Amino acid sequence: MNAPVPTVVNVEESGEGRFTQKLQTGPHQLIADEPEDVGGDNRGPGPYEYLLMGLGACTSMTIRMYADSKRIPLENVRVKLSHQKVHVQDCADCASKNGKIDEIVREITLGGELTGEQRERLLDIANRCPVHRTLTSEIKIRTRLT
Repeated sequence: MNAPVPTVVNVEESGEGRFTQKLQTGPHQLIADEPEDVGGDNRGPGPYEYLLMGLGACTSMTIRMYADSKRIPLENVRVKLSHQKVHVQDCADCASKNGKIDEIVREITLGGELTGEQRERLLDIANRCPVHRTLTSEIKIRTRLT
């Protein structure tokens, strides 16, 4: 059995602004930056926007894959996400008891003539997308200088 191939991205300062970054994975090249109000040039999405876009894309793709495999008449999927830091005391279902936590709100709109049962099943499937599972599981980030 072959070992899984890791996902690899390269991030490097672009030299075109204080925070502007060149992002590359395979043949794809993107730009990241910070908004002007925090000293960036707003040349591209920021790190949290990319995180949210990854979760949104995975959510939509996972719902589509399931709906197609089960012949659910899903016409389209739209996922809107937001991120903010919230005080733990404002969070009834949080394990932490003090400080702030990251809260991501994900709103999913499902188009098509769907039954209530189909909608509930697709919502359940949304919570099983691989990126959602990664973000809600234990994560180890191992950093080393090269």
